[in-house]
Amino acid sequence: MNKLFENDSYLTRFTARVLSCAQGKKGYDVTLDQTAFFPEGGGQPYDTGTLGGVQVLEVHDRGGQIVHTCAGPLEVGSQVEGIVDWERRLDHMQQHSGEHIVSGLAHAKYGCDNVGFHMGSDVVTIDLNVELDQQQLEELELEANRYLWQDRPVQLLYPTSDELERMDYRSKKAIQGQVRIVTFPGADTCACCGTHVRSAGQVGLIKLLSVQRFRDGVRIELVCGGRALRYVNAMVAQNRHISNLLSTKAAETGRGVERLLEENHQLKARLTAMEDARFRALAEQYTGAGDVLLFEEGLTPDGLRRLCDAVLNVCGGRCACFSGDDAGGYAYAVGQRGGDLRAFSKDMNQALGGRGGGKPDFVQGRVSAGREQIEGYFN
Repeated sequence: MNKLFENDSYLTRFTARVLSCAQGKKGYDVTLDQTAFFPEGGGQPYDTGTLGGVQVLEVHDRGGQIVHTCAGPLEVGSQVEGIVDWERRLDHMQQHSGEHIVSGLAHAKYGCDNVGFHMGSDVVTIDLNVELDQQQLEELELEANRYLWQDRPVQLLYPTSDELERMDYRSKKAIQGQVRIVTFPGADTCACCGTHVRSAGQVGLIKLLSVQRFRDGVRIELVCGGRALRYVNAMVAQNRHISNLLSTKAAETGRGVERLLEENHQLKARLTAMEDARFRALAEQYTGAGDVLLFEEGLTPDGLRRLCDAVLNVCGGRCACFSGDDAGGYAYAVGQRGGDLRAFSKDMNQALGGRGGGKPDFVQGRVSAGREQIEGYFN
């Protein structure tokens, strides 16, 4: 089969003869005498489009034969026109070429190897075998985009075995037969079967989104070209929205959020102090009361814990505090100074449809039972 995509990634219309067509698991599996459809491989997804007006759903390389899974059958021996979805193809070209540039520059700059590559529908991931930090990520991004601005042409080479022996190139696995070398001069030389742009500038933009430790190195998330532009536009729109909510300038939203968080922290501290004062006053009513059952509206799990603890200081028995409603269930905190609630907690959760745990003398969790059933259990 003539793989037209190997020499011309920009070819999106072609004619071919149908060699076979058979019903498959996901549609009709079609083979051709030549194709411009790239099959899934090397971390790059397959192309889609049409063959003879029939939708091409998937394309895979099965034992060296490129199989097009189509939505309907094609007549064996007929000539058909193939049309590759250009938007999808261009996106893959930009992502894959951007990955080459980033991987090649990372190898030259930090001595790391690309040990994994995946092109998802949203982001591209690159796995490197050396740890990089955020500052190094920013340096790598700047250098990658500076390379794009040079707009150097991409080279495709099919070296002989002797020429290949003398070449310095990246490859993640051993390759049998003819090797295709893709070179981004000054950035990367790599054995690759994927589709690429003609010159680096056509990648448009490279945006490195994150770096995190992964196995013995790091995983980098990135987007390129159209994806990068959409990402930047989404972030600008989100920042504009935050700016409007905070009534602050777009370049000062970070400080606006810090101010809001500080105000929130102060309000939480005031609320906690007011709750603690109320809890102490409430607890005084149960001095020496022994076992106590309390229902209090609108408490967080931490608030329940503090209320239960305040009552335990004076009641001299077991204290069970619940907060919630019959529709959504109740959170609870149960304690007993010096006691062992493990058997009790297990029985209560089983009886009231709950789950939770904690220390032998203090447990927290949630039950699905209503208030009447809870009161019935404790009484």
